[in-house]
Amino acid sequence: MTPVTRQEVLGLYRKIFRIAKKWQSASGQIEETIQEKEYIKNEAKTLFRKNKNVTDPKLIKQCIEECEARIEIGLHYNIPYPRPIHLPPMGLAHKQGRMLRHQEKLRKISKPIYLKSHDEVS
Repeated sequence: MTPVTRQEVLGLYRKIFRIAKKWQSASGQIEETIQEKEYIKNEAKTLFRKNKNVTDPKLIKQCIEECEARIEIGLHYNIPYPRPIHLPPMGLAHKQGRMLRHQEKLRKISKPIYLKSHDEVS
């Protein structure tokens, strides 16, 4: 990792924790705000630790772009969780019987394009 890339990654890490410190939930409820702050911190720690040994410059760049996208989308929508943007109609049917496999398939399809790491962590 080049020194410039290292600084960029550490800067993103600090930025995420600054965002978490100032975060306010959309509902304004204290419990929900605390829960969302913890989610932001835990998600950042998990993903950064998981990717700490990545040495391929292309993969590092891809991780940085994903991080920046998640930050921007989270701030824009005021939701720290990944947003399923391609959820087909009736994708949230009841979780029982034969529909369970179909629903799991629909949820997998609905994974946001910008989000490569969500399946492996969550």
